[in-house]
Amino acid sequence: MTDAEKALYSWQLDVAGFGDEGQRRLKQSSVLVSRCGGVGGHLAAELAMAGVGTLVLAHAGNLRLDDLNRQVLMSHTGLNTPRAPQAAERLRALNPYTRVEAFEENVTPENVKRLVTSVDAVASCAPLFEERLLLNQEAVRQKKPLVDCAMFELEAQLVTVFPGKTACLACLYPAPPPAWQRRFPVLGAVAGVIGCLGALELIKLLSGLASPLENQLLLCDLRTLAFRRTTLLRRPDCLVCGK
Repeated sequence: MTDAEKALYSWQLDVAGFGDEGQRRLKQSSVLVSRCGGVGGHLAAELAMAGVGTLVLAHAGNLRLDDLNRQVLMSHTGLNTPRAPQAAERLRALNPYTRVEAFEENVTPENVKRLVTSVDAVASCAPLFEERLLLNQEAVRQKKPLVDCAMFELEAQLVTVFPGKTACLACLYPAPPPAWQRRFPVLGAVAGVIGCLGALELIKLLSGLASPLENQLLLCDLRTLAFRRTTLLRRPDCLVCGK
């Protein structure tokens, strides 16, 4: 690290178990962020400020007015223009030492292999189960760790997948829930909470700072501030990670 980088990260270098080695590992790491909106935007910002070396953003479409109660990487001046370049510009401003690649595309069967191949770990922050399960499938196939962050209204959940070692997202959701809709109630602060928790999971697993969740589902009821963990079992009949 340069002297400027050491000064930038000086407060986190003092964290027990992190230090110069943890920072070096972060600098050498790369993460795909699938959707950089409410959840993914908070997650990407924390990863950039922590010093992750490369962030790859995948998010299609233009910024709408109703995005701005939660999407911290964008602003009113960017309305009706593509989201991904705005997010990338903001992340580069937060940390010029983080390399940011932005793709104006959501994860699809046609691009998922290319996007996952380019990184060390995956952050799944999409609102659609189809996209989350597709990322999970490809991450397991390529043996890349995946952190899945989700929310609804005042509830949030977090799953960390270590392919070949833990249950995967398909063990929990073998198929998308039939009644799920793209639009659902969102408070920006809830998106921020789960985005920051997801970023912390990625920082831990990339730097070796501490043990991330393994075979556990973190459930957050932010209406009452109740947090609990429940065990996830790897399903032998899982079509993604089972035998």
